[in-house]
This record gives sequence, C-alpha cells and structure tokens, in this order.
Amino acid sequence: MTQHTFKHTLLSLAILASCSAHAHAEYTDVNLDSVVSNNKEQVQTKKTKKSNVDKDTVELEDMIITQRADSLVGIAGSASEGHVGQEQLKYRPITRPSEVLETVPGLISSQHSGEGKASQYYLRGFNLDHGTDFLTQIDGVPVNLPSHSHGQGWMDTNFLIPELIQTINYQKGNYYAENGDFSSAGAADIQYMKNLPDHTVKFTGGSFDYYRGLVMGSQKLGDGNLLYAGETVHSGGPWLVSNEYLKFNGVLKYSEEHGDHGWSLTGMAMGGDWNSTDQIPKRAVNNGTIDRFGAVDPTDGGRSDRYSVTGEWHRQDKNSKTQIMAYGLFTSLDLYSNFSYFQSDPVNGDQFGQPDKRYVTGFKAAHTLFHKLGRFDSESIFGLQFRNDNIQNSLTHTKAQQILDYTRNDTIWQSSLSPYFDNKTTWTNWFKTDLGLRLDGYRFNVSKSNQNANNGTVYDGLVSPKLGMVFGPWAETEFYLNGGLGFHSNDARGVNTTVDPKTGSQTDTEGSLIQKAAPLSRTYGAEVGARSNWIKGLNSTLAIWWLDIDSELVFVGDAGTTEASHPSRRYGIELANFYSPNNWLTLDTDLSFSKARFQGNPSDGRYIPGAVETVIASGATVHDVYGGFYGGPRLRYFGPRALIADNSVRSQETLMLSSTIGYEFNKHIKIQGEVFNMLNRKDNGIDYFYSSCLKTDPCYNSGNGSGVDDIHFHPVEPISFRMSLITNF
Repeated sequence: MTQHTFKHTLLSLAILASCSAHAHAEYTDVNLDSVVSNNKEQVQTKKTKKSNVDKDTVELEDMIITQRADSLVGIAGSASEGHVGQEQLKYRPITRPSEVLETVPGLISSQHSGEGKASQYYLRGFNLDHGTDFLTQIDGVPVNLPSHSHGQGWMDTNFLIPELIQTINYQKGNYYAENGDFSSAGAADIQYMKNLPDHTVKFTGGSFDYYRGLVMGSQKLGDGNLLYAGETVHSGGPWLVSNEYLKFNGVLKYSEEHGDHGWSLTGMAMGGDWNSTDQIPKRAVNNGTIDRFGAVDPTDGGRSDRYSVTGEWHRQDKNSKTQIMAYGLFTSLDLYSNFSYFQSDPVNGDQFGQPDKRYVTGFKAAHTLFHKLGRFDSESIFGLQFRNDNIQNSLTHTKAQQILDYTRNDTIWQSSLSPYFDNKTTWTNWFKTDLGLRLDGYRFNVSKSNQNANNGTVYDGLVSPKLGMVFGPWAETEFYLNGGLGFHSNDARGVNTTVDPKTGSQTDTEGSLIQKAAPLSRTYGAEVGARSNWIKGLNSTLAIWWLDIDSELVFVGDAGTTEASHPSRRYGIELANFYSPNNWLTLDTDLSFSKARFQGNPSDGRYIPGAVETVIASGATVHDVYGGFYGGPRLRYFGPRALIADNSVRSQETLMLSSTIGYEFNKHIKIQGEVFNMLNRKDNGIDYFYSSCLKTDPCYNSGNGSGVDDIHFHPVEPISFRMSLITNF
C-alpha cells in the first residue's frame, strides 16, 4: 500500500467511526453572523422562544461579537478558529491594512517592496509569499488571485479599510468544507459593516511624509441603509528613493433587512501607484556602497487598480437558512522589480515587469437545514461555489519600466466549480461531530502564449473529506479533534508549460527536462486542541497541529518556468490567551512554534527556506479610563529562520514594539497618536538568500551570468509617529 493510499484509508476509517456513534442531547443551533454592538457589553445573546405547538422547533441564538475575548465554548469547531471584532481592532497600532490579519494568532504580515504591493505573510511554518495557502475573503469575495503574474494566490489587501471591519472570522487548517483553494494553512473571512452609528471624518499625519484622509458614514435611504467610505493615503517612507505611494479607495454599500430576509449591493474601487525600494544585498550595506535605506535600482515600482461589485441575498427561519451571492471583479497590476541587478544583463540590468489584468466572476450559495438525524438534532449545509478568471499576463525584461523583450505572454482562462456538504450533529451533551465533503473541479486553459507549445487545456479534480469532533464542555472547557484533506492549485501556465518560454527548448538552463506542474497539489492536515473559559475573563486556546504537502512542481512567476520541490511536513503548537480582568483592561499573548522540513533526504538539505519558526505577539489595551483615555503597547517577535535548505544561513530576529494612545473629549471629537518601532531597532522585515551581481562585484561583465550569494533584506522602518484627529457627527 502506498503512503498516499494509506493516508486516505486512515482518514476514511476515522470518518466511518465517527458516524457510528449514537447518543442523545438537546441541540441549539448558533448563528455566527456577528454585528457590532454600541453598548459596553462584550457579548449579548438573544434567544427566540420555542413554539408550544411544535416541540421539535430548533432554538436559535444570535451572537454579537465585539472582542476576541468572547467565549466560543459550545460554538467553535476547533481550537484554532476564532473571531475578532472592531472593538479590538480600533485600539491597535496599524502601519498598513494587511496588519489587521495579525489578529490571527501566529500570523505575520511584512513588506519587502513599495507599500502598494501585496504584503508578504507567514503562518504555521510557511513563508506564504503573497498569500499562497492562506485564503482571505472580504464579505465572502475571495481576495487571492490564482495564476497571477507575480505569485500564485496573490493577496493584495490594500483596498481594505480597517475602520469598516465588523468582524474577522479566522480558521486554521484544511478542516472546513466551505474553504477550498489556498486555505491549507488557514483562512480569514472579513465582514464589513452595513451601517455605522455616526458620520466620521478622520485625518492622519505622520513621519516620512505620511498622511491619510478618511470619510465614512451611513444614511437611512428608502427601506434600507446606504453606507459610504472613502480614503486617500500618501506615504514616502524613510527610503532614499521615496515610495511616493498614493492611493484612492472607496466603498459604497446599500442594504435592506426585513425580519427573516435581507439583501445588499456593494461597490468598491481602489487605485494606487508607488516606487519600490526592494530588498538590498547585505554586502553592499556593509561596505558602504549603499545606505541601509537605499536602493540598487531606483526605477522599480508599480501601479494597482481594483474595481468590484457584489450582490448578496439571505433568509432564515426556524427550519432553514439560505445565503446567495454573486460578484464581479476587475484587477490590474503593473509591477517592476529587480532582484539580481546585473547578473543576467550587465548592460541594461535585470529589471523585469509583471503586468496582470483580469476579469473575475463568481457565485456562492449555501442552504442550511435544521433537522433531526434519527433522534439527534442536526444541521446540514449544501453549498456550491463557482469562479471564473479571464487573465492576460506577461513576464517582460525591462529597463526603467520600458519593455526590452518578452520572456512570456499568455492569455489564461481558469474556472472552478466546487459543491460541498457539511453536517453538524449533537450526539450527547458532551459530544458533537462535524463531517464535511468537498469536491473541486478545475479547468486550466492557456492560449495565445508566445510559445505555441505552451498552449493547452488541463482538467483536474479532487475530493476532500473533513472531520471534526468536539468533546465537552466540562468546567467551561472543550476539547477538539480535527482532520481533513485539502489542496492548493498551481499556476495555469506551469500546468501547461512544456518548453522554456523564452528559448523554446524542452530543457531549462541547467539541462533538466521541463515538466508540467501538478494542477492541484494535495495537503493532509490534523489538529488536536482545547479551549477554556474556566478562569473568569480569560479565553485560552491550545492547538497542536500537523500538515503534509505532496511533492509538487511550483510555477515561479519571476522566472516564467516551473521548478521542482520535495514533499514537506510541518507541525507545531499554538497557545493563545486573551484576558479581560475588568471592563477597561484587556491583555493578550499568543505563542506559536513551528517546524517545517522537506521529507526524505534531499541532497541540498531538509530545511524549507523562509519557513517561520517562532512568533510571539502580546499587548495590553485600556479604554474609557480617566475620562476618555485609551490605547496601549503591542509587541511582535518574529524569530530567526533558515534561509537555505541546509540551515547554514539564517535570518536574524525581528522585534517590534509599537503603541497607541488616544483621548476622547466627547462623543464628537477625539485625538489619537501612534508610535511604531519604539525601540528604534535596526531589524529586517524580510530576509532572502540568493545570488545577485552589482557593478562593484567581480561577476560584473564576466559574461557567464554568475553572481554573489548573499543575504538580501528589507529593513523595518525606524521609529516613527502618526497623529489623528477624528470627528463624529
């Protein structure tokens, strides 16, 4: 029996065993649609009365979640899922929109280029690049872009407005039937508000030529509510080549609620452009060739645009719930980078362009039945998801953002259809199961490639079972066991590539035969954990997790070809604590430790380059003290990690201490200050190890394409300040 078959067999036996359990319990379904409360209570619950006529009517609860401290005992399906509300977000010091995802315990958001570029993410032993293996959705619309010119799963959250966030619902692992592509490490569903208590005008100014203006509010209109928000952002940064980042961003949402049903229509628009100060070689800083905040190629940069429209309808009664949504999206990116400088072209340099334009359409529907399974209370979800991406992207050789030649140019049509089923059943008052099954079917089509041999169409599909078991609660403590199969898709170009896109050769520059990438790469995951609210005010979770990924060929957008990787295994432990000893103070500490290794005995080493090993995040927040003061410090520690497979080169640690302090004069006016990198540490946001060639290196003009192996890093910003004035009316 092969290892692949053995894993499937074990999981199938576990699922069959869970389905054979029989017991009895009173069941309560929970609706996790969350809204922000205007009062001081952390959680309110509202129960509908059971009908005296129908004794089998299911009792429903609506939860209002405003903080991570809210108890999910009796609600959550795993130790590593959770919810974050606006009540927590508004007190955090945030340098860029993607940092709201750092409320997910163990997740790091960083940047190695200009502020307009998608951030780099780390979680659970992954260097997630720009989003691969972490699914992010905003109001149900997926942010990750497959077959993207710069990286698979490109996750640009620069259109996110933190003040509009109602909740962030996060889940880790591949144990959830509703999550498909890119969700093996985790997923976050960000929900925007539908109405706001006030109209708000906010202006922020700060160090390094930073300013931001925001207006938002909502107004009763007809039978519904019209929400609006608009912002403009400018940032120069400490770089000798100023970022000159300028962004315009807006949201318009109309929604109606009519008791048991409602609908909404949302439009979003964002445009931004910037200069990039990409990572720089350590040797050049050490010998004084360039400054720590300098650049090798001052012409790097980009422009990004995003426009979307989303329609959503929902209804719920005592027997069922239905949710339907459809979305349309246009994105455009022109990105210019130079990571190796003069290694390949000593005359023009190695700058490359990665334009990507696409139209995305999608549909999601889920119907939930509240019913009996024999004599046991149960909930069954039937879901369907469809997505279609029509893409035009390229990889070009450029100089000062002017095209010299094309490495490859492709028209891509990628589609997926994903039905799924999920059943949650309460067997006893201390045992529940969550059994899911997901089918994903994909079509990868590449046409009009600059090499006809790389045109083609490939179909693939996977069936992914999921299983969760909940034991308890006992003394406000539950225990969880979760497992499942998942996947991530590979780039459609890599799936169809048979020849080098530039030369037309069937072998690469090292003489190896070019192979097609696997369309869908399988992942296997499991987790055991606990959640406790036994100590009043303390919400603690512990998760021990494991994740395997099959051997795969990964498309490298920066090169236009595929390269092989080994099978990998990751495992780790996470401990998250959120403590509210009273109504004005909250304390949180999250600890995450991971180990990531290639399986087998690769000749070049078993360490996975860039894989995160240790993350520590901690903070204290006060609010409504001494007449209106609020804020507090936050500490983020990002530990050393291997930069090459034999672990002979490692990054340094990164430690950031930042803080927010504000004062609310009255309900109409408040001021807020933020300080970042309070210790003024000279740490790095990102480190890589690869070869490059500068004009001062011996490799320059050697003609053999060689370079110097070195650490390339992007520094964190030095100590900086921002001050905001907020008015509500």
